Amino acid sequence: MTAKSYLYKKKIINNLYFSKMLSCAEISSKIEKSLSLTTKILNELVKEGYVIEIGHAPSSGGRRPQMYSLRADFMYTVAVAMDQYVTRLAVMDMNSNLVGSTTLMELNLAKDPDALQQLAQKIEQVITDSGIEKSKIVGIGIGMPGFINAKEGINYSFLTGGSSVSEYISSKTGIPVFIDNDSSMIALAELKFGVASRSKNVMVINVGWGIGLGLVLNNVLFRGEDGFAGEFSHIPLFQNGKLCSCGKSGCLETEASLYAVIDKALTGLSAGRASILNKDSLAKEAPEDAANAIFQAAGRGDRFAVELLSEAGYNIGRGIAILIHLLNPGIVVLSGRGSVAGKILQAPIQQALNEHCIPRLAANTEIMISDIGQDAELIGSAALVMEKFERGIPMKKKIFEAA
Repeated sequence: MTAKSYLYKKKIINNLYFSKMLSCAEISSKIEKSLSLTTKILNELVKEGYVIEIGHAPSSGGRRPQMYSLRADFMYTVAVAMDQYVTRLAVMDMNSNLVGSTTLMELNLAKDPDALQQLAQKIEQVITDSGIEKSKIVGIGIGMPGFINAKEGINYSFLTGGSSVSEYISSKTGIPVFIDNDSSMIALAELKFGVASRSKNVMVINVGWGIGLGLVLNNVLFRGEDGFAGEFSHIPLFQNGKLCSCGKSGCLETEASLYAVIDKALTGLSAGRASILNKDSLAKEAPEDAANAIFQAAGRGDRFAVELLSEAGYNIGRGIAILIHLLNPGIVVLSGRGSVAGKILQAPIQQALNEHCIPRLAANTEIMISDIGQDAELIGSAALVMEKFERGIPMKKKIFEAA
């Protein structure tokens, strides 16, 4: 196989991965090569078993084109979605489907000194349990909280103290590893497969232990000069004297994060607020379980739980109003964990925009709930690997020889 042929095949595979199915003419346009060359390379991929014919497109009055898709099992990615307490891991095929089920791992990034070693061991275990040969795994994508230097694979906030997470895990698994900020991975998933594909300029909000933000500007994921863009959580909105995790006070995070919601729930219950939530149970639960308990109570119509989430939504909306004045996005997406309470958050966010935005600036900005939901970070982490695959990041072994 020539170097050019290998490059063209990678481009075709990448476009089919993100588009799910395409005609030869559509592929030709996307890779900017002649129809005859595209047909030749595509036929080779079909013959080799990497691409399959899936039938003809619906009739539009003329001859219906043959449509193509990737064979789901010719290669795989390992996707890792992390927050400060829980890590989810999955092996995913070329149709973005899980192979088996998602593996959950409790991992306290801030307090566990062996977190990186445990993560590498768990990834190795997940690969072994999947029964898939390592030669068919093109890469490992990891979304994680913190200040991420994606190029060097360094997380300045957690795990390493300045050494490369990517290099360490790659050395243990023998597979290329790529990391990026969790909110950026959620935004990447929404851009490639979700509602963010409907507008050129989109803000993707991830409500978690902070208030994450992924920015899509002119159809491209925007990471900023040093890769740190989107620290929405630390906009100083309040004169409340509450210390934020960043070391400053009055940040959005101090009033709208799930930490803040849990704290307000415990304070309200101690003051005698009526609720199906139980103060003693809530206080004993891990943060992840406590947050889920509040979501579930709100889903059952508990007035206090709804008030807590509505207040958080309104405060998030105040922050979004600032971003709308700066960026004028077409869509604001509630994704990741925030999508669980999306319908409850949506109305107070809109109320805040009505109160704090110049009407003309916000008139065409739509607040939407993700249709990907909590799997967005996993899907985005897998997509990160495939982005690197197309851009020619060196792989351990050419996948065409390994398949």
